[in-house]
Order: sequence, then C-alpha cells, then structure tokens
Amino acid sequence: MSVEGLKAARGWRPTTAVASIALLVAVGFLVPAVFSVFWIRAFTTSAIYAIAAAGVGLLYGRLGLVSLGQIALVGVGGWITLRLGHGTAMPYPLLLLIAGAGTCAIGVMVGLPALRLSGLNLAIVTLMFAGAFSIVFNATGFPNGGGGFLGKATGSGQSLALNRPSLGGSDGGYFRYVLVVAALMFAVLAWQLRGRAGRQWAVIRQSEAGALAAGVDTTRSKLRALALVSFTTGVAGGLLAANAGVLDPGNFGPADSIVLFAVVLIGGAFSLLAAVIAGLLCQAFPSLLSDLVVNGNLILVVFGFGLVHAVSTAPQGVAGQLQGLPAAIRRRGRRAEAGHAVRA
Repeated sequence: MSVEGLKAARGWRPTTAVASIALLVAVGFLVPAVFSVFWIRAFTTSAIYAIAAAGVGLLYGRLGLVSLGQIALVGVGGWITLRLGHGTAMPYPLLLLIAGAGTCAIGVMVGLPALRLSGLNLAIVTLMFAGAFSIVFNATGFPNGGGGFLGKATGSGQSLALNRPSLGGSDGGYFRYVLVVAALMFAVLAWQLRGRAGRQWAVIRQSEAGALAAGVDTTRSKLRALALVSFTTGVAGGLLAANAGVLDPGNFGPADSIVLFAVVLIGGAFSLLAAVIAGLLCQAFPSLLSDLVVNGNLILVVFGFGLVHAVSTAPQGVAGQLQGLPAAIRRRGRRAEAGHAVRA
C-alpha cells in the first residue's frame, strides 16, 4: 500500500491537522487579549482538566473501563511536581516528564490488580483507591517549600508557591504554555488511538473473548492504556501545580473523580473533542455560574440532566452531535430540495 493510502486508511487528514494548529494558535492569542484574568485562569484550568478527561474517555470509550480515580492521579502528579520543584533546581519541562513517569508507575501499580475487573466492580475499586489517595493528601498535605520528605512547612515555617516556567510567567503566557502541552498530550493519545494499540482496544471493547481468540494479549493491551493515561494525567497534575503554585487537598476527593467521569459522558467518550468539552464543563462552566452569582450547587443539577440525556438519547455526547451536525444539515437541505421538486 502506498504512503497516501496508508494515511487514508488510518484516518489521517492533513487539513484537519492544519486546522487544529491554526485554531490552537488563534485561541492562544485571542483568549489572553479578549478575556479578563479571571477567565484566562478558568480556561487554563479547563485545558488542564481536558487532559485528564481525555484519559477517562480513552479508558471508557475505547476499552469500556470505568475509572473513577482520575482526579487522584492528577493529585499524584501535582504532588511530585511540587516536591521536586521546591527541592531541586530542575527545569519545569523535566518536572512534567518526571511527574508523568511517577504517576504512570503509581497508576500501573494501583491499577494492575484491578485489570481483571470491569463494569461496576472496577468502578467501585477505583473509587476506593480515589478515597484512599484523598485520605493521604489530607493527612500529608501538598509540598510548599518545607523540609523533610513531605516538603510541608508547618508552624512558623514559611510556605512558598511553585514558580511558573519562564515562558509562562504571566497568566496569558501560562495559558499558552498549557495549550501547547495539552496539544502534545492529545497528539500522543491520537497517535496511539490510530495505531495498532487503538485497534486492539477497539476489539477488546467489542468482545474481550473475541480479542483473546484473535491473539490479542488483553492484559498487556489494557496495561498499555493504563500506563499511557496515567502518564498524561500526571502531566496534567504538574500543570495544575504550577498554575497557582499551591494545591489544596480538598480539590482531589472521590466526588471530583465522579464529576469528571460524568462530564466525559456528557461531552462524549469517543473523541478528543469530547475531552475539550468535558474540560470546559468541569471548570469553565462553574466559573460562569460564579460570575453570574448563581448558587454553585446548581451545577450538579445541570450535570444530572445532561448525564441522563447523554445516556438515554445521545450516547455520542455533545461532541458526537456537533460532529454529526454538518451531515444533518446536508440531509435536511436535500430533503428540502426534494420537497420543492415534488411541489414543482
């Protein structure tokens, strides 16, 4: 098969890549120029959480695995970044890589015993792990420039915020920095999804018994997905750590993982566009309610209705509806033309 045919068979579209890069550049420069600092920070956090949402979508949309511990892994990546950032003079990009690798190791160790589970059993186990990490975070806190292994300043010790990278010193600059890193993480996920690993994951989701019969090592394939998702989620945690320079243990509870999984279902668990929508729903939408001085508890009601709609009538989520909108418009146009022709 020719190179062009191989690219087409894998769904490769150069125009899509060019359009995505152009959109990324436009967003990176327009958002800091148009919006206030409040909204720049909200969109920055949304981009960070979109990386974690992409991991949830990969596990569920490609493998049918319900993971409710993703926010805990974000906290692990943030903890590693804060500890090494305060304790060493490593450059920030290296901190992100180490945070991703460390979270990958912890995610694999935690998830390996649960790989034989699925459905509700896996959801309960991962939720219990999320609860365990939440207890640890609350007991130890996050590093803030103190001494010792935990790096936690106590008593009269002065707490310090982690410095942002030099290219992201301002809020606008850091927003662009996060966009670039998020785009790289999405590119890695897309590369895996379009390759052999992605095809194996699709077969496993359809039928694990069929995948075994076809010679797919399902345990190794799931482990690869878990390692990939844990790495990208750890990078997201590192980005979150430098966003404000400090982290609060209260932001990494089991309920936050459940909310993230819910917004992934609402956005759609079968595309990377859905992860962007999930990130906006998870972080920008609450900021909108705060800006409008609306009770924050309303967000749970909205997510509840959205989840019921996604599960019952729109399994592809908001992203699937948006992607199918051009085809729906064309079909409606053809029906209208056919109706005019009949009347004529």
